[in-house]
Amino acid sequence: MKNIILVSLLGLFISCADQTNVAKISSNGFIEGTGQSVSLGSEESIEVFKAIDKAWLERDYYMLKTLISDGGNYIHDDNSVSTNADEFISKIEASFEETKEKNEEWGWTTNFAFSVKPTKSETGDYPNEIGEWVNARFTAANGDVYEEWYQISEGKLISWSSAKRENK
Repeated sequence: MKNIILVSLLGLFISCADQTNVAKISSNGFIEGTGQSVSLGSEESIEVFKAIDKAWLERDYYMLKTLISDGGNYIHDDNSVSTNADEFISKIEASFEETKEKNEEWGWTTNFAFSVKPTKSETGDYPNEIGEWVNARFTAANGDVYEEWYQISEGKLISWSSAKRENK
């Protein structure tokens, strides 16, 4: 009986022991001159991206304003730059109006999106260390393809760039 109690207590102590496994964060790639590598980001950043994409498609500018940080850096595919939500939304509306004038369909297919996060640098603070980055590809209704990077921090877009490959 003593052996059963002893074995039971031993089992209890072992099962309650701290068995914290510290997993190494998997990363690969590099960012030249920074000492940084890249790891996968979070689903939270993807969800913010999805909210931006939905509001943009539906032209829900009230929602977009809540998701775009003022004082950001937003580089459009024509190399124009917006620095706040109002400027960004004005560009979207101008694009919508241009699409209508051409009698083209407003819309796109989101082909993919994934989130990444640079590791902290060895030599200093770089702007890319803030938040996470979402890379996404879209195919517009007219066949044009867009490659975009969204820097998301604390649930808001803080930096964005877009490149367009025209369907000819």
